[in-house]
Amino acid sequence: MALANLSRNTLPKLARPAGIQVARFATAKGGRTQITTLPNGFTVASETNPSVKTATVGVWVNSGSRSETSKDNGSAHFLEHMAFKGTSARSQHDIELLIENMGAHLNAYTSREQTVYYAKAFEKDVPAAVEVLSDILQNSKLNEAAIERERDVILREQEEVEKIMEEVVFDHLHATAFQNSPLGYTILGPRENIMSITKADLEQYISRNYTADRMVLVGAGGVSHDALVKLAEKHFGGVKTSAAPVALATRKDAPPRFWGSDLRVRNDDIPQAHIALAVEGVGWTHPDYFSMLTLQSLIGNWDRSLGAPNNVSSRLSQIVSKNNLANSFMSFNTSYNDTGLWGIYMNSDNITNLDDLVHFTLKEWARLSTSVTEAEVERAKQQLKASLLLNLDGTTAVAEDIGRQILTHGKRMEPAEVAAAVDAIDASAVRKVAYERLWDQEVAAVGVGSIQGMPDYMRIRSGMSWMRA
Repeated sequence: MALANLSRNTLPKLARPAGIQVARFATAKGGRTQITTLPNGFTVASETNPSVKTATVGVWVNSGSRSETSKDNGSAHFLEHMAFKGTSARSQHDIELLIENMGAHLNAYTSREQTVYYAKAFEKDVPAAVEVLSDILQNSKLNEAAIERERDVILREQEEVEKIMEEVVFDHLHATAFQNSPLGYTILGPRENIMSITKADLEQYISRNYTADRMVLVGAGGVSHDALVKLAEKHFGGVKTSAAPVALATRKDAPPRFWGSDLRVRNDDIPQAHIALAVEGVGWTHPDYFSMLTLQSLIGNWDRSLGAPNNVSSRLSQIVSKNNLANSFMSFNTSYNDTGLWGIYMNSDNITNLDDLVHFTLKEWARLSTSVTEAEVERAKQQLKASLLLNLDGTTAVAEDIGRQILTHGKRMEPAEVAAAVDAIDASAVRKVAYERLWDQEVAAVGVGSIQGMPDYMRIRSGMSWMRA
């Protein structure tokens, strides 16, 4: 039940909705999503769908590996595992039996900026699901014997993650792009930390991060907002508030530095080359956020194994397919609270032509700032809207969207607002953002596997400026 979701597109940190400070609590009704803040800073947000008889309820915590130190890196993920191992009121077996008897699903995941505990249940069982969530979040026993047993479980999980080349490359990419910053840490933490984290470390992490102003209870589907607020008052009203309550939507502290850098792990036993290139992206609330997503959509994704034709809309796909330069590539726009990574991940067994693969990729990046057409942008926008809106299928997806946006903005952009924001982008805006954020910018490069043919870093860096389309 406590399997980690190592998603790269992590959720942002909690921001208290602006202007909500009253004696008891205040509710904001904007569109379909209702938001309430309790006196201790704990936030409740929900979207009701009367036609659905199931619901997803969960607690989004403004805390992940970015909230750790080098000494306790891995604590957030370790704690997520321990949450299901028993509380002062329930054993692990009691928790599992309760969830099974309700026909519900209980899970959790950790990312770089947040930890989420959620349950999917029938509408009538929402009160019980919220009570269980509050119990595991506030009353976990953190039994010493259970901690020792869980070390091996997490080490095995780490071994499995290390077999997934995409995850390995993205961990390396964060490590080199955000050097000397917790944002560069891995989510699971290094092996030595997994073996040495103590109950005291976990308790300190909870005390430091699991405070009311860093939590939001989200409900989607068959939920009543007023009933959810009452449940929050009952089960989370006593959660302490930080000594200095956070309001991260308006935080002014400097973001971590992005380092133009290079990290390579050559291993000829891996027959393919796995390469990632990235420039500094933007945070969730940045004015260029949707323009950067449109740039990502323009580059697109391509996978030869899926039978992708060579006449797809992405020009890079056509070049790569025609010249057999890669097995697949995936463009990405990974946003965090105050920074991000925008780039591409490529997998190729044509290891003698990696120079051409990188060359044409950077040339296409350069073209985005000069000659991208309105027709290309319009097509990319339609694909982007379809991706964003189709991802809201189901109560868990809606809850994810609400949680992410409440943590970022203190409010939720309704689907129609998201579509309008994308529609407002035109080719001139895309070219402007591409020029400002891609043209002659520092780049982080990672290569893993048979990368002897990968161009050296200075050639890659110079390619960010001289390959003007």
